[in-house]
Amino acid sequence: MAVQGKVQQWLNQRFQYQTPKQLKQNDVLVFIYQQGFLYVVLILITFIAGVNYANNLILGFCFLISAILCISFYLTFKQLHALNIEILSPEVGQVNEALSIKFILKQSTKTPKYIYIKYADQLQQVLLNERQQSIQLHFVVEQRGLYRLPRIQMYSTYPLGLVRAWTYFYIQKEIWIAPQPKILDREFHISASSGIPDLDEFRELRNFRAGDSLQAVSWKQVARGQGMYVKQFEDQVDTETLNIDYIQMPSNEHEEKLSLMMGLVDQCEQQQIPYCVRLPQIELAQGSGEQQYLQAQLLLARA
Repeated sequence: MAVQGKVQQWLNQRFQYQTPKQLKQNDVLVFIYQQGFLYVVLILITFIAGVNYANNLILGFCFLISAILCISFYLTFKQLHALNIEILSPEVGQVNEALSIKFILKQSTKTPKYIYIKYADQLQQVLLNERQQSIQLHFVVEQRGLYRLPRIQMYSTYPLGLVRAWTYFYIQKEIWIAPQPKILDREFHISASSGIPDLDEFRELRNFRAGDSLQAVSWKQVARGQGMYVKQFEDQVDTETLNIDYIQMPSNEHEEKLSLMMGLVDQCEQQQIPYCVRLPQIELAQGSGEQQYLQAQLLLARA
């Protein structure tokens, strides 16, 4: 086990990936692969037979198949050599949702390459026939918190399957996994402004939501039986916010509290309601939108 640990540590140091790189000669490993061992046995048998019987025809055949093996080493090595690799990974993911990693392969000339990418017990076959091509790798993470991507192996056995050329990628970037959202069974209070709109220019009507001021309701629509609507004006600022507080979550389990908070964050984003997130040691200021959502995910992932 100690030897295996040292080997893994050596591989991690040698094949670590931090920035886009071009595969050089010392990045690609090459060795005989599966049926290639039988091919070597065939070479040995023909060589022994040719020497034993002093048969030049058998020796010539032995040298021919030996040359084919040598050429296979070169052709297989060239499948990976000089490839430009760029790996793009998200900053944050979510429990039990697909975490997508973008693998970008670039080559200087448009040469067909037959490549396999092995990761997390999955094997993906890639035909690279363009100068640049993107592949999506999908991981499913089942635990919240810091996640390190497993080792990714890229290899090729082209053209004859006798030799394998391969390399590894140990991605150093850290990815945080946010909790799986859980919907609350009961409603939470949403604080809203109770100001009376002034004589600003009328903009539109929107559906009435819990917490809206009754003074802003369009009673004409109510009288006509069209339902409750709230008047919106050009200069009227919608100050409706939701305070997502860890202490107020109806659970005693830490992970469940975070899942409930994540569920509220998702609902606020869907309804475009500004929100703030409060944890015992840290707080996320009020806001909404893509950046606010990302910060909320990171906050809950690190909690």
